[in-house]
Amino acid sequence: MPGTGKTPLAKALARSIDGTFRRIQFTPDLLPSDILGVSVYDPSNQQFHFRPGPIFSQILLADEINRASPRTQSALLEAMAEGQVSVEGQARLLDGLFCVIATQNPVEFHGTYPLPEAQMDRFALRFALGYPSLEQEVELLEQQRQSQPLDRLQAVASPAQILQLRQHSQQIAVSEPVRRYIAELVRRTRELEGVNLGAGIRASLALMKSAQALALLQGHEFVSPDQVQARAVPVIAHRLGLDSQARFGGLSAEALVEQLLRQLAPPV
Repeated sequence: MPGTGKTPLAKALARSIDGTFRRIQFTPDLLPSDILGVSVYDPSNQQFHFRPGPIFSQILLADEINRASPRTQSALLEAMAEGQVSVEGQARLLDGLFCVIATQNPVEFHGTYPLPEAQMDRFALRFALGYPSLEQEVELLEQQRQSQPLDRLQAVASPAQILQLRQHSQQIAVSEPVRRYIAELVRRTRELEGVNLGAGIRASLALMKSAQALALLQGHEFVSPDQVQARAVPVIAHRLGLDSQARFGGLSAEALVEQLLRQLAPPV
């Protein structure tokens, strides 16, 4: 929902890891070159020089991404999948910590473009931010009565440490029964009634990697079914395409994934 702190959350993440942060406000007139960059002619030496766009950062916030045209949205596809962008026939590598955080405005539909399934599949996880409780909102008012807490936020890690943690998470063991559980959970989304597009292989990989990261944060040396279940909804739900009957019937992708979790017995 608007005004629930999505942008400050992305800024807080960047400051917490001392990373470079760029924000793009997506609008209908935004062009791919506004994101990727463009070559500019320098008359002093009669040469073109590439000026990198905001995508050359570590934390990129794509604010209200559904306001831009599909052509502009597609400028993020290569970056999110391969960690590089192709500009004027030349591939340019992005920072190893590169991460896209995108927001959608679910209220306004005029002048917006739904994200295609191929692009939704590039996002590892999706979360929804609702309104805070009364007590939380009262506390928020007190916290911001005289200053913005974001201004006092200090880094607790460096980009190098985050990259090292990423490597450590890849070493977290995933047993064959847990891998099979992940694959079976994702595979069954392709057979659900009311779903015309199930989750693909990217969902299986994202679910395994996010479960590994959660296990690392919890101090475990292996992935348990509980960690897979904790990440299943945010990893899988946004990748499901529901048919019209399911949508108009009030069925949600999140509810379908939760139903699968109840039906499919985890390994012991």
